[in-house]
Amino acid sequence: MTALDLSSPVAVVGTGTMGQGIAQVALVAGHPVRLYDAAPGLARKAADTIGSRLDRLVEKERLTADERDAARARLTAVDDLAGLAGCSLVVEAVVERLDVKQELFRALEDVVADDCLLATNTSSLSVTAIGGALRVPGRFVGLHFFNPAPLLPLVEVVSGFATDVDAATRAYETARAWGKTPVACADTPGFIVNRVARPFYAEAFAVYEMRGADPATVDAVLRESGGFRMGAFELTDLIGQDVNEAVTHSVWQAFFQDVRFRPSLAQRRLVESGRVGRKTGRGWYDHREGAERPEPHTAEPAEPPAYVVAEGGLGPAAELLDLIREAGIEVREAERDEGAGLVLPSGGQLVLADGQLSAEFGDVVHFDLALDYRKATRIAVSHAAHTSAATVAQAIGLFQALGKKVSVIGDVPGMIVARTVARIIDLAVDAVAQGVATEEDVDTAMRLGVNYPLGPFEWSRRLGRGWAGALLDEMHQVDPCGRYAPSLALYRYACATDQREDTP
Repeated sequence: MTALDLSSPVAVVGTGTMGQGIAQVALVAGHPVRLYDAAPGLARKAADTIGSRLDRLVEKERLTADERDAARARLTAVDDLAGLAGCSLVVEAVVERLDVKQELFRALEDVVADDCLLATNTSSLSVTAIGGALRVPGRFVGLHFFNPAPLLPLVEVVSGFATDVDAATRAYETARAWGKTPVACADTPGFIVNRVARPFYAEAFAVYEMRGADPATVDAVLRESGGFRMGAFELTDLIGQDVNEAVTHSVWQAFFQDVRFRPSLAQRRLVESGRVGRKTGRGWYDHREGAERPEPHTAEPAEPPAYVVAEGGLGPAAELLDLIREAGIEVREAERDEGAGLVLPSGGQLVLADGQLSAEFGDVVHFDLALDYRKATRIAVSHAAHTSAATVAQAIGLFQALGKKVSVIGDVPGMIVARTVARIIDLAVDAVAQGVATEEDVDTAMRLGVNYPLGPFEWSRRLGRGWAGALLDEMHQVDPCGRYAPSLALYRYACATDQREDTP
C-alpha cells in the first residue's frame, strides 16, 4: 500500500492551531486541501492565515512565489461537511471530547466514500473508541502530529483495535511522503510519547515535593547534566500546566489509576490557583515582565582532594577517572577490588546514584548521572545529615576541579537524572513488550517528539541493560509504594541479556 496520490484531495476538520498546521503540511506536500470548521467563518479565516504563512515561507526562501501561488489555488474553505465529498483523507483536529469526535465521524461516513481514509489527531483519547462508532472502522487510524505541525517531524501513526493493516500502512506512507518521520504504534493510553514521557515530569515534581530541590535547580541539573533541552518545570510552563496535567490525568485514568502514572499534587495546586504557565504570566516560574528568573543552587568554591582511591568500577561514570587525572588529581587503586566508587581523603565515599539513600550509610555522598561527564557543566550531589562536612566539601571540590558547577540537593533516592532516565527506560521496555511499538520507533519518537538527547533504548545500551532495573529495585526497597517496582518486562529484558552473555 502506497501513499495517497498528490492529486487526491485531503480535508482537515477543525481549524485551530493544530488543524491549520496539518492543512499546511498537506498543502505544501502538493495535495488539494479543503478546510471545514463547525463555527461559521473560521475555515475561511484559517485559509487566510495559512496563506500568510506561505508568504513567510517565500520570504525565507523555502518556497518559490510560483509554488506559493499554486498552493493557494489548491486551498479551499468549505461551509459544510458535504463539501468534503470526494476527499481521499479526512484528518480531524477538533475538541478532545469522545462524543464530539464520534458524532463527527459518523456524519463524515454519510459524505465520503468507503475507501476514504479517516484519521484523528487525538493525543489523549482512544483511537479504538472513536472508530468504534463507525460503519467501516477498518479505515480509521490515528495521525498524531506534534505542535507546531509544519516544523516538528514526528507523526505517531496509531492503529486502533479494528484498524486494517492497509489503512495504517497508507497513513504511514502518506505521512512519510509529506516529509514527516512516522512511527507506528498500537492504540495505548498516551501512544508512545505521552506514555513514555510521563516520568520526565513526574520525577521532577516528586523531587520537589520531597523538598529535595527547587524547580530552578532540578531544571538546571536536567539540562546541564542530563542533556535534556529543557527542564521539566520550564517545559510544563511552556506547554501549560493545565494541558500537561490533563494529559497526565488522562493516561493515569486510562491505565486504571496505575501508580506509575500518578499525577502530582503540587501541579494540581498550581492549576487550581490559575498559575498555569507562560500564558497566564505565572506557573512554576514568574513570567511577568520584569520578573527575575531564580538561580539554581550552586555550591560555593571548595578545595579539591589531593587524591582519590578508586574502588571497583564506576560503571556509567567510568570516564570520570580520566577527567580526574587530567585535572591533576592523583587516582590511586584500591588494594582490594571492593565496592564501586571513590574513597576521598576524609575516608568517606563518593558513589554514583544507585537508588539508595546516603542516610543508609555512614559517610557517603552520592552524585547524579550525566549524559556525558566530560561535556556536563553541572553535577548534582546529595548527602545525609550525618555525612561529614569534610567528605561533602571534598566531593564538591572534586567536581569543581573538573570544571563543573555543583548543586547540592536533598538525600533523594535516585537523585534527579538517574531516577528520571531509569523510569523512562522501564516504561519504554514495558511498552515494547506489550507490542505498542518497536525499540527503534520508541527511540525515534522520544528524540523527535520531545527532543530527548537519547532514546530510552539508546540510554539503556549506554548504561547497561541491567542498570535501570537495579536502580529502580533499590528505590522500591526505600519507597515500596509500587511506583518504582521494576516492570516484569524490564526484568526479562535484563535477564535475557545476562543469559546471552553467559552462553558460550
